[in-house]
Amino acid sequence: MAARRMIMRNIVRVPRRMQDRTNPLESLTEEEIFSRYRFRSATIMFICGVLENGLKHKTKRSSPLPTLLQVLLALRFYATGAFYQLIGDSLAISKSAAGRAVRGVTSLLCNLTRQYIRFPSVPEIAEIRTKFYCLAGFPNVVCCVDGTLIRIRCPLQNEAEFVCRKGYYALNVQMACDASFRFVNCVAKWPGSVHDSRVFKESSLARLFETGARTGLILGDSGYALRRYLMVPYLVPSSRAEEKFNTALCRTRVTIEQAFGILKRRFPCLQIGLRVQPEQACEIVVACVVLHNLGIERQDIIDVPPVTGQIVDEAVLPTDAGRNEGKAVRDHIARTFFGN
Repeated sequence: MAARRMIMRNIVRVPRRMQDRTNPLESLTEEEIFSRYRFRSATIMFICGVLENGLKHKTKRSSPLPTLLQVLLALRFYATGAFYQLIGDSLAISKSAAGRAVRGVTSLLCNLTRQYIRFPSVPEIAEIRTKFYCLAGFPNVVCCVDGTLIRIRCPLQNEAEFVCRKGYYALNVQMACDASFRFVNCVAKWPGSVHDSRVFKESSLARLFETGARTGLILGDSGYALRRYLMVPYLVPSSRAEEKFNTALCRTRVTIEQAFGILKRRFPCLQIGLRVQPEQACEIVVACVVLHNLGIERQDIIDVPPVTGQIVDEAVLPTDAGRNEGKAVRDHIARTFFGN
């Protein structure tokens, strides 16, 4: 006991360092805020208001981490993909606190999925069809679909399943967007080795159209199976009409590629890769998509130019296509809209 008391007397106690919980945004211009956090101050405060109840933590300490700092830590992570140590250092926060903040904000954003990632209602679809038609004259399009690979660290389980066609560990994330680059569907749960066609086949988006809950056309690339509601290009066009069909489809379907580009430029953590396990990586992807759509709603992501042009009625499609109904629909569109 005497020796223990002697050791305790010789220990130098480091006084606890109390952080100044001021608003980091006050010392930055709007351009600097947008550059660091990918949103302007008004939208950041809006996000804080939405997440505030979930981010308030009871603590026996005298200096809990404010909601604003937790949101800024998460936004900084999405905007850089840096280590938690660097994220915390940028706001004078410890590595462990930064990690907890990122995980907490990410989880709460995922809870907003149904509010911000939703398929358009029937009245909204009419406007979307018109916007898509004005791009290249392709009729009755309600969304474009594609998959994108998100690099992740080596998983602890089922390692081989996550090796994608490019040779690295990844998630294969399916997304669909409207003509305003807003994502209307996001499926972030499949390993990188799974084919786009299978992801779509088992998604809620396919069920919406299979059951007739929504009508119209989805545009995809040649990696998808042709269906009555899912149009893909002719692999070997045999006429001028089929060539024009392919051109119009590609010019319209590029919307989803542009949406991916906007999303990954806004949140580079998705571009450079996520150093986390698949479950957490899926949550981060969904959180970024939620923020992307939230920003579009608040006009704080991109400025979507107004689309003008004639309102296009739903294309009249044949109903007796039988087993080859997808091919019949595609041929009908090629003849009717691109045959001249």
